[in-house]
Amino acid sequence: MNLRTLLLGVSSAALLCGFANAETLTIATVNNGDMIRMQGLTDDFAAKNPDIQLEWVTLEENVLRERVTTDIATKGGPYDIVTIGNYEVPIWAKQGWLVALDGLGTDYDVDDLLPAIRGGLSVDGKLYAAPFYGESAMIMYRKDLFEKAGLTMPDSPTWEFIGEAARKITDRSADISGMCLRGKAGWGENMAFLTALNNSFGGRWFDENWQPQFDQPEWKTSLQFYVDLMKDAGPQGASSNGFNENLTLFQQGKCGMWIDATVAASFVSNPKDSTVADKVGYAIFPDTGNGNHGHWLWSWNLAVPASSTKAEAAQKFIAWATSKGYTELVASKEGWANVPPGTRTSLYKNADYEKAAPFAAPTLAAMDAADITKPSVKPVPYTGGQFVAIPEFQGLGTTVGQLFSAVLAGQSSVDDALAQAQTAAVREMTRAGYIK
Repeated sequence: MNLRTLLLGVSSAALLCGFANAETLTIATVNNGDMIRMQGLTDDFAAKNPDIQLEWVTLEENVLRERVTTDIATKGGPYDIVTIGNYEVPIWAKQGWLVALDGLGTDYDVDDLLPAIRGGLSVDGKLYAAPFYGESAMIMYRKDLFEKAGLTMPDSPTWEFIGEAARKITDRSADISGMCLRGKAGWGENMAFLTALNNSFGGRWFDENWQPQFDQPEWKTSLQFYVDLMKDAGPQGASSNGFNENLTLFQQGKCGMWIDATVAASFVSNPKDSTVADKVGYAIFPDTGNGNHGHWLWSWNLAVPASSTKAEAAQKFIAWATSKGYTELVASKEGWANVPPGTRTSLYKNADYEKAAPFAAPTLAAMDAADITKPSVKPVPYTGGQFVAIPEFQGLGTTVGQLFSAVLAGQSSVDDALAQAQTAAVREMTRAGYIK
């Protein structure tokens, strides 16, 4: 055996040993553009952490929530890192289901996180999830269609104006719907939008005594407005459309307006994916003249379940994926306009980002306008903008979402759906002990 053969044998053995000793992190995440992009950039993490391998479980939003919730509650799930929202984080942390993120490293700069986002992910001063991106909601609209119709988007549009504009720019012969909105059932799908809509109409889920409010005029007015608008100006099959489906429609030039998460702005303005990239304008979420712009505030975050035995390695990945360095990596590969938004103060002070992303200022304004401590103009006993921050909301919100999606599909009426929602909510809140 010569020296070269010996060295090759030693090298191969060391490599095999390295793979044998490597920790494998199983990561559950949602199938949206930012998360898919992250998976494509993990070679950078692998080069810096050769002892850690990654295994991805990428799921549709509703399926992700269902599986992760089941697995984390039983404390026997297969995941080392989960992608969850700011709805789940404080509830699960208080249950002892999440690991406190105290191993992100000294250079992570926790203080750079936007205060509203950091606050929603902390319990008793400890961070239990790190934000991958944050969002509010806003209007994305076709400036060319508005100009053609002789319309000008106001600085603070009302729903009355939006409804009239959507109907005016609808062109069925050209396959252009004036408005695209979520219709797919789910507490984080159609009910995210419809809760924000109802907030902006002055409504609420519960009064100060936790009595459900689906029998009140605000819900009737807001839901009827939504159903009529989608009938007159929405796309076919709207009851099956969630975030991703509407994103595709807008990118294909089939939506005149889309009101949804601010994070979508980078995708609709990206000429690689969007046929209308140079025609998009942005405006704040509408109100009814009461100053309530829906108060949507959300973040997709990475957290470590308490059941994971690989918390140290998991936090290394989380620190990489939510760091300033990752933002710079995305900028170098995809441009500043495509970096994950809404998490760090420093991003909104970055001149390169401001120049590349015309939606940066509207996004920050929308997030700053969101006050989850006062989601309605009326007093409420809960916090949360497009959701109600209680454990029961996940199941109840999905039940109500199914009822409202059926109305959009023409399978029920507004009055029947609201009556059933009221009954379901009273039953659940009584069972849970909120009301007697």
